[in-house]
Amino acid sequence: MRLFVPAATALLALSACASLSPRERVHDELLRAGIKPRLAGCLADRLSDRLSVDELRQLGRAAKLPRKDVGAMTIGELADRLRAIGDPHIVSVVTSAGIGCAIAS
Repeated sequence: MRLFVPAATALLALSACASLSPRERVHDELLRAGIKPRLAGCLADRLSDRLSVDELRQLGRAAKLPRKDVGAMTIGELADRLRAIGDPHIVSVVTSAGIGCAIAS
């Protein structure tokens, strides 16, 4: 679970980059957020396969909201931020990807 919180929080930091594929954008943003390469690759694969480009953009817009320090954020606070996006599919995909990749790492 300790890996899940920073990994899932980093997912809120997604942003657009015109010349890259959605998977590459997600991967690059996770690396910039401090996620280790192996975990970032796993998350990028799962998210880009399971979320549409519009859903990935919604995550990117959520990154513009004020955020607490990752280390101080609880899983409940993270879940609240994901739910605030208003799309249960995004919440489900981000949660399952974060847990699955944290376990696999």
